Amino acid sequence: MPKVEEDDEVVELSSALAFMQVMWELVHALDARSKRMAQRLGVTGPQRLVLRIVGARPKISAGAVAKTLRLHPSSLTGVLRRLEDRGMLVRKADPKDARRALLSLARPGATINGKRAGTVEAATSRAIARLGEKELASAQRVLETLIEELERDDA
Repeated sequence: MPKVEEDDEVVELSSALAFMQVMWELVHALDARSKRMAQRLGVTGPQRLVLRIVGARPKISAGAVAKTLRLHPSSLTGVLRRLEDRGMLVRKADPKDARRALLSLARPGATINGKRAGTVEAATSRAIARLGEKELASAQRVLETLIEELERDDA
């Protein structure tokens, strides 16, 4: 069983608890990097991820961004609004369907889209480069399986 030292004690953790500890450490590291990004670049990690998606696919719909991120569209509304309010994102009505908005990057958003240093993406790219294809595929499978289980209704 994995062990974690606590002061002078060693606390034995089950495999599930040890994995949860690492996941929470990851969440904390993501949050800390995202806050540093907000200070240095003016956007958080999730906001930059949205800019990267829109930059890769100009005139993408908000629904397609949500689908790409595997989020409910309502979860994305605040991020899109903040990026638009800060002049990083342009939202225009779809000429084919006025109920649908199409997203593009404004100049400040394009500038942020082009930056790499100090981002969650840069750190993730470095970590992935240290793994083999099989290790990466296994890690992704573990995370996707965990997401499925966390989203499952246990009732």
